[in-house]
Amino acid sequence: MLTAPQFSPDGLVAVRSRIAAAARRAGRDPATVRLLAVSKQQPEAAIRVLAAAGQLAFGENYVQESLAKIDALRDLPLAWHFIGQLQANKTREVAERFQWVHTVDRLRIAERLSGQRPHHAPPLEVLIQVKLADEAAKGGVTPAELPALATAVAALPRLNLRGLMCIPPDTATEHEQRRPFRRLRELRDGLNAAGHRLDDLSMGMSNDLEAAILEGATIVRVGTAVFGPRA
Repeated sequence: MLTAPQFSPDGLVAVRSRIAAAARRAGRDPATVRLLAVSKQQPEAAIRVLAAAGQLAFGENYVQESLAKIDALRDLPLAWHFIGQLQANKTREVAERFQWVHTVDRLRIAERLSGQRPHHAPPLEVLIQVKLADEAAKGGVTPAELPALATAVAALPRLNLRGLMCIPPDTATEHEQRRPFRRLRELRDGLNAAGHRLDDLSMGMSNDLEAAILEGATIVRVGTAVFGPRA
């Protein structure tokens, strides 16, 4: 793990530069792409350094690890996004403590999040995770199942369906990387043509954020390039 004396925001600066350059290539305003710093297995001190540099949105994969960080950093105006696979017995903590969930892929999970979202809090911002390849280790709804799930999630009273998310297979070239991101954008646009009003595409990580931005990403989830490799 990184410690405070070893950590600097240089990675954050470099990633912001990459985002801006990719947005310009795509003919987009860089402000339309939001950086989510993936802070799993990273220390609170490093998050504080990034927050001081203006990075206020952080993504976590593991519920128990994240709750300790949220408590320790409650003095900062941070937005917490849950980006891991969510089990039914962990939905209450996520509904109560996070502002976003990127990995909704079952109606049961969505119903639990809606039912457990505190009424004094705003609706939970959610994205549906779509599986674009046959990879058993990754969650996600299939494209064929997506329209029905989107309609059901959008009707839940304590959730605000914002868009779609994907974790595509690793590929070597930008041309190959762009294909699944394009597919996710097309699925989002198809839902909107059917009456939804979805804006967000959560796609792109350290190795492929440029390809994702070229295909319309509005949120890129970056860990290693921001924090450096985990010890």
